[in-house]
Amino acid sequence: MSRIAKNPVAIPAGVEVTLGDSVITVKGPLGSLTQAQSRDVSVVKDGNQLQCKAANESQQAGAMSGTMRALLANMVQGVSQGFEKKLLLVGVGYRAQAKGDSVDLSLGFSHPVVHKMPVGVKVETPTQTEILIKGVDKQQVGQVAAEVRAYRSPEPYKGKGVRYSDEVVILKETKKK
Repeated sequence: MSRIAKNPVAIPAGVEVTLGDSVITVKGPLGSLTQAQSRDVSVVKDGNQLQCKAANESQQAGAMSGTMRALLANMVQGVSQGFEKKLLLVGVGYRAQAKGDSVDLSLGFSHPVVHKMPVGVKVETPTQTEILIKGVDKQQVGQVAAEVRAYRSPEPYKGKGVRYSDEVVILKETKKK
């Protein structure tokens, strides 16, 4: 059995978990998330805790029990607190501006880049060089942040581009004459 699966998932006040036959639904103050349940994992609700256990002794079941526990913990955290990714724009003239459900990016191209946000993801720009991507689904927030970063990823000589706030870009030394 996975060591991660041995830890129960605590359900905070205001979060409601519904265990169905093949679907687990988590509802909270920020929204609702659903997850398909694996046949190899049995999820049990004990009061205000969720426990994931392998349904059989196979290696697949042990691995999936840890995966399911991590997914449930992320769902509970998402509907109660939410997730956010912060991106920084580094470079002369690189700017971002949030407009409703899209973000306009000036990244040194001959045209502005407009990235439309999917349903459930919000974008804010506190300054012209910062982008905050927020949502309840951890995977979706991370995917949107990766898509925005992919428009102009940091280059290795000057470090210009779109980077995560905690990302460290190791700069290469320029060619000597």
